[in-house]
Amino acid sequence: MLTMFMKPIRIIFFVTGVLFLLSCVPKMAPVRLDPADALFSRAEKMFQAESYQEALDAYSEYLETFPDRPLADAALMKIGSVYAIFGDYEKARNAYERLIAEYPESIFVPDAGIEILTTYYNQGYYEHVIKQAADLIEIPVSGVHLLRAYMLLGDTYMAIGAPRDAVYYYILAISQAGEPEKETILITLKDALRHLGSEDLVSLIGPLKDDAPKGFLMFQLGLNYTEEEKYNEALKVLSTFIEKFPMHENVQQAKSLLASIHKKSVYSRYTIGCLLPLSGPYKIYGNRALTAVELALNQFSAKNNRSSIKVIIKDTASDPVKAAMAVKELYDENVAAIIGPFITAESAATAAQNKGIPIITLTQKENITRIGDYVFRNFFSPGKQVETLVSYVVNALGVKSFAILYPDEKYGATFMNLFWDQVIAHGGSVVGVESYNPTHTDFADPIKKLVGLYYEVPEDLKITDLMAADVEENNETVTDSTTDSLMVLPVEEDENIETDENKEPEAIVDFDAIFIPDAPTTAGLIIPQLAFYDVKDTYLLGTNLWHSDRLITMARKYVQGAVVPDGFFAEDASENVKNFVGIYQKVFDQKPGFIEAVTYDTAMILFQMVSRPDIRFRNTLKNELARLTDFQGVTGLTSFDTDGDVRKRLYLLQIKGNRFFQLEHDPPNKYH
Repeated sequence: MLTMFMKPIRIIFFVTGVLFLLSCVPKMAPVRLDPADALFSRAEKMFQAESYQEALDAYSEYLETFPDRPLADAALMKIGSVYAIFGDYEKARNAYERLIAEYPESIFVPDAGIEILTTYYNQGYYEHVIKQAADLIEIPVSGVHLLRAYMLLGDTYMAIGAPRDAVYYYILAISQAGEPEKETILITLKDALRHLGSEDLVSLIGPLKDDAPKGFLMFQLGLNYTEEEKYNEALKVLSTFIEKFPMHENVQQAKSLLASIHKKSVYSRYTIGCLLPLSGPYKIYGNRALTAVELALNQFSAKNNRSSIKVIIKDTASDPVKAAMAVKELYDENVAAIIGPFITAESAATAAQNKGIPIITLTQKENITRIGDYVFRNFFSPGKQVETLVSYVVNALGVKSFAILYPDEKYGATFMNLFWDQVIAHGGSVVGVESYNPTHTDFADPIKKLVGLYYEVPEDLKITDLMAADVEENNETVTDSTTDSLMVLPVEEDENIETDENKEPEAIVDFDAIFIPDAPTTAGLIIPQLAFYDVKDTYLLGTNLWHSDRLITMARKYVQGAVVPDGFFAEDASENVKNFVGIYQKVFDQKPGFIEAVTYDTAMILFQMVSRPDIRFRNTLKNELARLTDFQGVTGLTSFDTDGDVRKRLYLLQIKGNRFFQLEHDPPNKYH
């Protein structure tokens, strides 16, 4: 890197320096030179022949023998030059500093000052270059010396990783350069510009006149904006660049960039795609979501008379191949963005990312947004459910010991592991974990295992008849001389006391809360059986699936006080929720749930975004979604984090009587 930046400058310095020196040295008389002139002439010939050691010896001899002769200062300059060629920058700098100190009126003083900066630069003493160059610039010097100082400063700032300052000094150098030098400096300038961010370029362009440097800066800014997908800004800058600099060497490239940007803007700004499973095993969820999209479109159009929003619905049938194909079809139909899907979100999100279409998925799949920056998720994940639940139970209720009873399948295992991790993270402990067959209706065995009732006494620990006989024989050997402390007395049997053989063992309930991640129907079967085996006075914890009247109907007596998380609560007192629930019930004659609410919010977010006049490109829409903060929807305040994942505070609900009631809770972070 050092060599790259020095090459052009060394050419300039060498040419200008040598010419300047030669122009200042008096021409030698062709005949009868005196000893001083003859010695200097011999040194010059050695130098030009690149016999640098001989030249150095001759210059040094001249300086020592004739320190008061007119060419003594020139000899010092040449001594410094030879040491610099040898790479001995300390001795070179000593020669230049001696010249300035001993011959302050010399015409070589400005050159010596520049060469001192060069020695510091070549040694990597960049702070010295910056400090002494600033001092040099402050005194009156020629344009040639200013040019060399500016270039040194530019190279120095590039070397220390400060390209903005480097570009500033390269631009100043151009202002001092003639045409030959200007072309060389522009090459260095263009290379430095590639290291600048957009903000730095904007700050540098402002004060410039419409000359060559400004053209290069404007083109680089347009290129930066294009790479950053800031197409609106790129269009403006590149169009202005072409207008102001029609003969610039980068005009054709700028026109190609503009054509590419215009191609990216060819889409139907007010058309939204929607991927839902309207057939197949999950069609019930797809059709519920569809009602929410229809309601959102109706509501938005009613409030915006000029709205021309259009929604294109595609059935994924819960098939990943069909989902990916549906994204391609929506791309061909020029949609601005996509809502969904619930199922097969990964294949759809991957296809949307490849096509550059913003997509807001409605899935619990972990890490879905890591597919790319066009992928968002407006749906709470299992991890966020569990974090909200455990945080509340530990911090608000003071529970520290937990048990987990989970179905032996993917959903149950996922929640079991997440819950266990969160308990540990919050300083609690899991004292019992049991799985069960999700197809069964009798859960006695896993419950008994959980409370220590299932396992019989091992054979090697049982008291056998032989052991009993040994005890009886030992008792018979006790004599009258046995002390009272060893005397075996007969035990009178109490008819009212049960023998060990008939006594039922007691349950060991050493946990304060039990987590059961399953559907309400299964949970409704399990919870009464827990009570039968004396699992009482413990907190019952479930997932959002428990938020169902079915659970209360099946296990009302036993499920009181149960706590569950959810993303929507139709009984919320806010006006936003009341209005949504009221309108939905009026139109569809049923109460909306989380699926309907989150789909409604997602549609409203996109309808509002694409209606903004400043959003002309899909990438702009993507960027604005990433900046979304506290959208006031029916599922609460919605924002997206830097990964595109939703930031939202979940509800916590508790069963009291025949209803769910909202719990007040403070999540560990603002959003949950």
